[in-house]
Amino acid sequence: MIKKFVALSVLATAAVATPAFAQDADVAFDGPYIAAMGGYDKVRVDTPIGHGSDDGVLFGGVVGFDKNIRGAVFGVEGEYSDSNVKESVDNVFVAGDRASLKTGRDLYAGIRIGGEVTPGVMLYAKGGYTNAKVKASYDDGVDVLRGSDELEGYRLGAGVETTVRGLIGRVEYRYSNYGHYEGILQPERHQVAAMVGYRF
Repeated sequence: MIKKFVALSVLATAAVATPAFAQDADVAFDGPYIAAMGGYDKVRVDTPIGHGSDDGVLFGGVVGFDKNIRGAVFGVEGEYSDSNVKESVDNVFVAGDRASLKTGRDLYAGIRIGGEVTPGVMLYAKGGYTNAKVKASYDDGVDVLRGSDELEGYRLGAGVETTVRGLIGRVEYRYSNYGHYEGILQPERHQVAAMVGYRF
């Protein structure tokens, strides 16, 4: 009799716990994820006498972790990206000279805060630190100077994300500002990125 009672108790506990576990596992926008990214990248460079801009293709990947607390989502994420943008500005110091800036890899680490507006759809805002490599050159018609450096700055953005059975899709806008480079150039970038990934 005692053995039957114990067996029934175990079965009853399992029957109650299993749906609860499945429900927790199915919480949207919760847990670790990884995604591939592609999109549009526009770099603008301001100088004391003017500005220039160029655009190109953005590509990279994202990893992150979210916690969904009753529909409010709090997360951290890291990103590696690159693009094929190169921008040049003429007449920086003297007539006929040229300063060029070519983008390299861009590392980002930040947080995001969002909320489910409908089941499976979330709106969010994000912000954090960005570190971008650049290749710079300056040609005054006599000498050509070349070098590479790292730009540090901040990134702000906002977007929408949806999820279906662990698959996630995201579209977001991001603005990055890198301050003053060598006290002369002010690079900033505007990006629109689409991401497709999977949440574990």
